[in-house]
Amino acid sequence: MAVALALEAARDAGLSEAKVTSDAKHVEIGLTDKADSARWVFAKLWRCGIGPGLVLIGGDEFGLLGGLRGSDSLLLVPAAARATVVSVGREPDGVPEGVIPVGGGPAAFVALLDDQIRRRERGDVPRVDEDAAWTVTETGVDPEHERAHEVLLGLADGRIGSNGPPLWTHAAAEPRVLAGGVYTGSGPETTLIEAPVWQQVEGRVLPPGRLERTLDLHTGVLRQVFVNGGGSAEAVLFSSLARPGTVALRLAVPGGLAPAETARPSALSVEGTNGGVAAAITTRRRANGLAQGERLGAYVTDTQRLPSPEEALAALAAADGSGFETLLAEHRAAWASRWEAADLVVDGDAELTRAVRFALFSLMASVRDDGEAAVGARGLAGPGYRGHVFWDADVFVLPFLAATHPPAARAMLEYRLQRLPAARAAARELNRDGARFPWESASTGEDVTPRLARLPEGHSVPIRTGELEEHITADVAWAAACYLDWTGDASFEPRARELLLDTARYWASRIRVDGDGSAHIYGVIGPDEYHEPVDDNAFTNVMTRWNLRRAAGVAKEPERGRWLQLVDALVDGYDPRTGLYEEFAGFFALEPLIIAEVAPRRPIVADMLLGAERVAGAQVVKQADVLMLHHLVPGEVAPGSLQPNLAYYEPRTAHGSSLSPAIHAALFPRAGRPEDGLAHLQLAARLDLDDLTDTTAGGVHLGTMGGVWQALVMGFAGVRPDGDALAVDPRLPEAWNGLDVCLRFQGVPLRLRAEHEFVAVDAGAPVGIRVGDAPPATGQRLRWARKNDSWEVRP
Repeated sequence: MAVALALEAARDAGLSEAKVTSDAKHVEIGLTDKADSARWVFAKLWRCGIGPGLVLIGGDEFGLLGGLRGSDSLLLVPAAARATVVSVGREPDGVPEGVIPVGGGPAAFVALLDDQIRRRERGDVPRVDEDAAWTVTETGVDPEHERAHEVLLGLADGRIGSNGPPLWTHAAAEPRVLAGGVYTGSGPETTLIEAPVWQQVEGRVLPPGRLERTLDLHTGVLRQVFVNGGGSAEAVLFSSLARPGTVALRLAVPGGLAPAETARPSALSVEGTNGGVAAAITTRRRANGLAQGERLGAYVTDTQRLPSPEEALAALAAADGSGFETLLAEHRAAWASRWEAADLVVDGDAELTRAVRFALFSLMASVRDDGEAAVGARGLAGPGYRGHVFWDADVFVLPFLAATHPPAARAMLEYRLQRLPAARAAARELNRDGARFPWESASTGEDVTPRLARLPEGHSVPIRTGELEEHITADVAWAAACYLDWTGDASFEPRARELLLDTARYWASRIRVDGDGSAHIYGVIGPDEYHEPVDDNAFTNVMTRWNLRRAAGVAKEPERGRWLQLVDALVDGYDPRTGLYEEFAGFFALEPLIIAEVAPRRPIVADMLLGAERVAGAQVVKQADVLMLHHLVPGEVAPGSLQPNLAYYEPRTAHGSSLSPAIHAALFPRAGRPEDGLAHLQLAARLDLDDLTDTTAGGVHLGTMGGVWQALVMGFAGVRPDGDALAVDPRLPEAWNGLDVCLRFQGVPLRLRAEHEFVAVDAGAPVGIRVGDAPPATGQRLRWARKNDSWEVRP
């Protein structure tokens, strides 16, 4: 066993020459030089959350050799280029660029180590690895955009979300801590509860100077550095992923900017409509040239009861007993572990990779992985939509988690299941069967959609989405099926069956059958919210058909037979002559206005540009509607219908919803147009980083983040669960060399490399994979190559 583990460790580190010795008792790892050793060390540290930029290498034999870069082969390891390399040897011919020559031999080496120990003992502020591929940096304080920047620099652990204001108060800043899933207020006014702020020094104003804030996505650590004529200050902050609810801050600042020390921890509870949050915070200072200090905080949240201050104090005492260094090490390792299971690299576009990593970081930080997870449309770093839960969570966010970290996806489904009684009550109020889920949900599961909206002109207009946007009921069922398809979680099947049956019962009572035998759903709003109400919305009807068909597979008679009859009778607006689905009954008779010709630069809020009345009477679509079917349930639409519908509907789509560009990015590659998909992907990936909609101050667009992942994995890589196998069908833009994706399918972790002409899968256990039109193959190390537009398994 030890030999096998050693071989596995060596191969994980990229040491392909690892082999067993002739006595079969030892592993000759093949560390033939310092380069092999360095690769192993850097890989090990990376999995602990320590990037190369935080590594100090000391030694000798770094001198020049025959004009070459250096005689020490570890300098040939790419990661070493970002490490600090110190030579303590005698190098008569000098050292390569990047090596710091200090000389002094063994004594200097010991002194170097002593210095590192002293830095730890006196509580120096740790650094972050400022790798451009893994960081988001904001310089200065721009009053116009500061609150959006604070969202981009936010920290969260799935339970507590903290935005990233300057460490010191500023008129443009608005520090905020939100407790996920805990609400206050009632009805449309229900909003996420705010908890005490920990990430800002009270009573200290940010003076003139240069402020730089850097968020390390790989470790979830925020570093702030401030410099002016009076000196410099630095701080690091994190919200522990290893101990959710625990926060920590360490700083070194001039005395005038230091926080006041607390004689004893402060603690309080904040009551919400459903439960509440308790917080305890302590601050310590120690003078050492600069005023150095630490702040630790502990938050206890509960959606059923009000936690006591004593509970928060106990959690704080546990964190304090472990100490800052241990908390930081745990936190870094926890984030590194999540990235090992979820990282995605666009080989050929480093900046897009960084944007994608920001999206994945936001998704992972916003969802807890135990209990129930109420995932609001704007995550945990901003107050947008009051933290209400929409279809964004079920359709856009959950698939990423189901495919990378199933416990978080299951917690999202648990949120829906716990509110199934409320959904049943909502159906009964309408004299219907089963369960009807709300368009906007908060603590109780009752609909909290506002009924009116005030326009800039001052008058109010009705909001009817809560009344009519009913596809959410099928979306919740789809999310449960998505989770099962990715995970194969047998323990969840009975609960998924409950969701599928109750949602199908609702639709069976909602559908109306005409005298000619055709079945219809009247009076709804589809994803295209520019038109309301409409009859036989294609998205609503086809999602209903999918819901009934999937539920029929686990139903008993007579329900099963009745539902299958409705499946066959339900109209969907498809015309086999044109290959087009009519978005809703009468859509093709509307004014044939192509928004791409009216507003060449999209996204655009079409009803603001043209007026709501004209848009309601025109073929202008807010977001993917018919096309959304081709993404979510491709098996429910007519074969070959994607291309004509994409060609027809995309020029008519204003992308007035942030959810729209990513779905189009996913569909264009499937239609053989990956370059067009790339343009939409770039738009979706930059939506918050560039604040393209001027709304990022309200929080990240979490659904867009999930859509970016889906565009890359389901669109460009063509990855979908297909029974017991995972289907892969890459269609990449010419500019990309490939996609590297980490996934988990039916309990097996795997890494996928998809290129134009090559696919490789390396899995933790045998897994079934089907690439393109090739027969499924099962194994741990699988390879395919494209030959004459077909895929072949390679040895």
